[in-house]
Amino acid sequence: MTAIATRQAVDEQRLARAYLVRVAEPPAPALVAFVGERGPVEAAARVRSGDCPEKVRRETAARREVDLAERDLETAAKAGTRLVVPEDEEWPAWPLLSLAVATGRGVENVASPLALWVRGEANLAQAADRAVAVVGARLATNYGEHHAAELGHGLATRGVPVFSGAALGIDGAAHRGALSAGGVTVAVLGCAADVGYPAGHIDLLNRIAENGGAVVSEYAPGTPPARHRFLVRNRLIAALTDGTVVIEAGIRSGARNTATTAGALGKVVMALPGPVQSGNSAGCHALIRDCKATLVTSVDEVVDTVGRFGPAPEPENPRPRRPTDVLAPEALRVYEALLPRAGRSAEEVATAAGVPVDRVRAVLPELELDGFTVRGDTGWRRITRSAPR
Repeated sequence: MTAIATRQAVDEQRLARAYLVRVAEPPAPALVAFVGERGPVEAAARVRSGDCPEKVRRETAARREVDLAERDLETAAKAGTRLVVPEDEEWPAWPLLSLAVATGRGVENVASPLALWVRGEANLAQAADRAVAVVGARLATNYGEHHAAELGHGLATRGVPVFSGAALGIDGAAHRGALSAGGVTVAVLGCAADVGYPAGHIDLLNRIAENGGAVVSEYAPGTPPARHRFLVRNRLIAALTDGTVVIEAGIRSGARNTATTAGALGKVVMALPGPVQSGNSAGCHALIRDCKATLVTSVDEVVDTVGRFGPAPEPENPRPRRPTDVLAPEALRVYEALLPRAGRSAEEVATAAGVPVDRVRAVLPELELDGFTVRGDTGWRRITRSAPR
């Protein structure tokens, strides 16, 4: 097939998927399976005519006659939004495979998306290749927002894309933290990418799209937000990332729903603890208590828990090491049994250190060679060395 023919085929498939993503409310497992069997073009034609399995007809009955595919693509293009489809190289096939696997195991409401509307400079497949989700309460405390911003900044500094839902509170703080570090952050919405919700985060969404990130939705242009859509979108946040960190979540909350979904998809789930009396952190504590999440308190612990980002880099200004950090345990005991201003015999050191005297006699000269002790007229004395600067 020539390059032109290939492009025409993809355009035809994109048009078909633009119709299908509007005609069925996600997740639509029967329609997704039907498209997988027949291909998007044939599946779209059969849905329009009603010539499809009963389950597919039920999922598409309310909207199958609403064909706004061309208009949706034009409207999206004017807003700088593109429809990314499984036929594109930008499609995050590997991360989203977890949804198909979970659906095959009988997990409900986690069907793969048919396509994704994307606004922004980030290549979605690259952004989702090694990413972490940071989610949490909308009515967050200063404690929660501080740690979300710190975590977003720290992950972005290490080149780890930060995914979240652009909600008020924890989500927004995580996005802003990543942006402040000049990193990639992706907002996954429970409404269309062009709706601008929440209104207080319109500027934030624009900053994300214009500064190397992306705003992602599986909902056609103009689709308004709805409670069930936020719960549905949570599966995408969980699927598109390697791990999910929950910062402040009530016992029943969307953030905890995301964590539960991530666990069902086989992804890493982490939770940041909060004050024991905080209702905002009750969901985090429950996840940790029930062994459904790993307790994390820092970027280093998140990176270590996810486990595929490599070792944490050395800090730019590491704490100076103590000179005695190089000593073996037995040598350290001997050193600490010495006095800085008075000498001690080998026998006295052995008694104070609890080390056999023959070993003390062997260790003391080694400590002297390394500059830790000195032998004088009254016995062995400790040399106190300051840490290097």
